[in-house]
Amino acid sequence: MTEKTPPSDVSSPPPLEKGLVQVFTGEGRGKTSAALGTVIRALGNGLRVFIVVFMKAGHPSGEWDVLSKLQNVGVARFGAGSFVDPANIKPQDREEAARALVAAHQAMLSGEYDLVVLDEVNVAVAWKLIELEDVISLIGEKPTDVELILTGRGADKEIVRVADLVTEMLNIKHPYDEGTAARRGIEY
Repeated sequence: MTEKTPPSDVSSPPPLEKGLVQVFTGEGRGKTSAALGTVIRALGNGLRVFIVVFMKAGHPSGEWDVLSKLQNVGVARFGAGSFVDPANIKPQDREEAARALVAAHQAMLSGEYDLVVLDEVNVAVAWKLIELEDVISLIGEKPTDVELILTGRGADKEIVRVADLVTEMLNIKHPYDEGTAARRGIEY
């Protein structure tokens, strides 16, 4: 895990009157990008943000590098450092996902953040790295003044049911299909 905690800002805006639960899911590109667009908007309005990244601790990604340098945002990345193989889940994959969920829960209840993002949590649930019931419980404990965003393919129907906003990214055409590899600065 790598983590950066934002400094206290005494001139913070008042908390959100009503925080919602948003889900970005689907087979198309843009789930994390949509969440990070909301993060940038929140930061631009003085809100405090915490991002928990599931399964991507050791992967290069420009967004986490730049966000970790900003005030009022904390980023915690979890994972074993290699891609998770859903057909061969290792104990360390489950341990890291459990640690990520604990970090998200603590951040959400801390009173220090207005927006908490759980990046790739839907995949962690789908691949049985963490239990669906634990994520539903976390959502149920969300303070009214905290916005919660869950990203990742394959959002469980129960997560969709309890969310306030659900957007499904549809893959119509993707350069991967033509052999174009992920490009630094664009896809990561």
